[in-house]
Amino acid sequence: MPCSRFRSALPVCMVATLLTFCAICPSPSIGQPTPSARWLTSAWDAHWISPPDQPARAYGVHHFRRTFDLTSVPEGFVVHVSADNRYRLFVNGTPVNIGPARGDLRHWRFDTLDLAPWLKLGRNVLATQVWNFAEHGPVAQTTDQTAFILQGDDETSAVANTDGDWRAFTNPAYSPITGFGAKLYTYIVVGPGDDVDGARYPWGWEMPGFDDRSWKAASSLRRGTPRGISTDGKWLLVPRQIPLMESTPIRLQTVRRATGVEVSAEFVQGDAPFTIPAHSHATVLLDQAELTTGFPELIVSGGKGGVVTLTYAESLFEGPDSPATKVKGHRDEIEGKYLRGFTDTFRPDGTGPRTFRPLRWRTWRYLQADIATGDQPLTIVDLKAEFSAYPFIEHARFDSADDSLAGIWEIAWRTLRTGTHEIFTDSPYYEQLSYVGDSRIEALVSLYVSGDDRLMRKTIEAFDESRNPNGLTSSRWPDSRHQIIPPYSLVWISMVHDYWQLRDDADFVRARLAGVREVLRYFVEHSDPATGSYTGRQWWNYVDWISAWGRDPLTGLGGVPPRDERGASAILDLQHVYTLQQAAELMTAFGYHDDASLYATRAEKIREYVIATCWNDERGLLADTSERLTYSQHANTYLILTAGGKIGRLTDLARKIRDEPDLTPATFYFNFYTHQAMIAAGLGDDYLNWLDPWRGVLELGLTTVPEKPTPDTRSDSHAWGAHPMMGFLTTVLGIGPAGPGFKRVRIAPHLGDLPFARGAVPHPLGEISVDLRREGADGLIGTVTLPEGLGGVFEWQGHMQELQPGQQAISVHR
Repeated sequence: MPCSRFRSALPVCMVATLLTFCAICPSPSIGQPTPSARWLTSAWDAHWISPPDQPARAYGVHHFRRTFDLTSVPEGFVVHVSADNRYRLFVNGTPVNIGPARGDLRHWRFDTLDLAPWLKLGRNVLATQVWNFAEHGPVAQTTDQTAFILQGDDETSAVANTDGDWRAFTNPAYSPITGFGAKLYTYIVVGPGDDVDGARYPWGWEMPGFDDRSWKAASSLRRGTPRGISTDGKWLLVPRQIPLMESTPIRLQTVRRATGVEVSAEFVQGDAPFTIPAHSHATVLLDQAELTTGFPELIVSGGKGGVVTLTYAESLFEGPDSPATKVKGHRDEIEGKYLRGFTDTFRPDGTGPRTFRPLRWRTWRYLQADIATGDQPLTIVDLKAEFSAYPFIEHARFDSADDSLAGIWEIAWRTLRTGTHEIFTDSPYYEQLSYVGDSRIEALVSLYVSGDDRLMRKTIEAFDESRNPNGLTSSRWPDSRHQIIPPYSLVWISMVHDYWQLRDDADFVRARLAGVREVLRYFVEHSDPATGSYTGRQWWNYVDWISAWGRDPLTGLGGVPPRDERGASAILDLQHVYTLQQAAELMTAFGYHDDASLYATRAEKIREYVIATCWNDERGLLADTSERLTYSQHANTYLILTAGGKIGRLTDLARKIRDEPDLTPATFYFNFYTHQAMIAAGLGDDYLNWLDPWRGVLELGLTTVPEKPTPDTRSDSHAWGAHPMMGFLTTVLGIGPAGPGFKRVRIAPHLGDLPFARGAVPHPLGEISVDLRREGADGLIGTVTLPEGLGGVFEWQGHMQELQPGQQAISVHR
């Protein structure tokens, strides 16, 4: 399917900050208004409620209902809703929202919704499904206990406030499916699968006509309390900062194989049900044709005593089902391959039609239904899905004479879309965690392509709020476990610097500077006082997934660069320098000149020490450590990025990074930094030649960018590899800020061998568009169009031209 499949039919924008792309952001949805100030500054009237007679922190799926009468249908019926862990809200049987957005107990999100469109004259029913995965929960889920709250915004909607008048029922049909780490021989922490027994399910529980008289009154716990007015740090409520997730119906594309039953090719269109006889087994493998994320919906009829197991996978495997088997091959090929993956199970009750839908969204390209029937035949009426992800809209565009770039753009955008939900995630299939290193790249790509800065702001703020007493941010957040990666706290500072460059939002950036100081304090306390070299061994000092680096001898973890006997690493030291330089710029901009001077002096001291101890003059390269045993693209990348004009022959060094065969190569993730270094060293016109690993992804039939540039990588989708989209816009077209706040634009294109390139980037003031083509051997012509209020400069091959709002011609001949 084309990329446009991912564009929301009904895009939603929350109340935007003044800096959100007002020129391109659609109007706020009727369903997501602004909460009244009262509910942000005083205790709520509504109480958190829980199911009675149930353990507070146990696995369970629960239903709550409230019936009320309306003498007229109001123009607005605004409510504020939250739950622990999650909820799905229905109004008169219609599903309205799934929430809340990810947060932590100190910053527990609530959703503000206008339910008026679904209300009617007379009797109305609000119904919600709340679940608590307890010890089986995703690592990205924090929790205190099972609970739900709904607060009306005014007197009209206050009739729905949660209290003892709500009725509750604990659903006995659900059981968790666990053990996926052992089954898949890897780290997978996305929560349990759902095992649902249809015979025990209260079908129709969400509908107005359902008889809930046997349900018990809900237990009232405590009033809702906004953050800042309570001394009890339990569910400190803060408003949702991001839009509601996209919800778009999608169809599976192909029946790839079926055993034990005949399945028509038209089944995937919803037009050809098939029946499995009693006492039979059947397997149907369906292909989405691209990796996606969302909620599958299985519709069946009959089949009492049967079992349907749905298995979701990014790809199929070759060879025996064992930890040693990692061969995936071409992702389109299925012959001789088998599927292993995350599963859900549904046990039909013998009537129908019945619909099974998992509680949490799933990730798949391939979806397999394994069916075993009992005494009744089972009819599979349909198997469809609802795409779900953050509602990014593709406002940027890029076009060139190289068709492979269009393919890279498409898979990169799909990777970002499916990898971004209420948080930026690393992998939508295996972890669904927001790591700082991944999030920096994803935030930049999303900002350049969509213009939507809300999730970037939320992410920067969330990591700031995750801070540990030692000054470091958590490496991933939200996180029900405790993981710290000191170099990722440095990346968080880089995220603040990115936002400062791209948004004129001084108050937001200034509020982060105390956190910047805290991170850098940690590195001072864990560095050699004489040299400034970082020698800290605590936590996980991850830089990149490089198998040649082996495992850190202290922690046993991979991804840690080589260190000498004193614990020093040129890579870690120069990343520290890179960040100190950015921090010095931030402090200078906000008038903290003593901090800026301190950071600049410290950066220079460390960099000089690294060069003095690790530079190999004979090779013209920087070694990874003072022992000069290994060399990497990583160390030399940071050497260029921190050079500041103080090391000559940067272009020669960049060519060595590109050409020397014994340098440890960067992966998709760290190539973001390597590419930036090559451009800084004057090799921007070679940029498109560095994208062969992404072209190789296309040749393998992958529809997203994988975790690492190897055919049998664990994860087929890692959005840290989506950065070529940004590269096409910022390097090939050359569009970027000419200074902090993006108040002016600098356009410095690098077309390489392309005869033409054109495209556009969204800006808070409107669209920046560029249309350029080669003329002869040494000419460049075209147009640049800037929105009203934005000026800038065009630079190419030593030529500079001042840019004004509106369209202007470009004509340069050397």
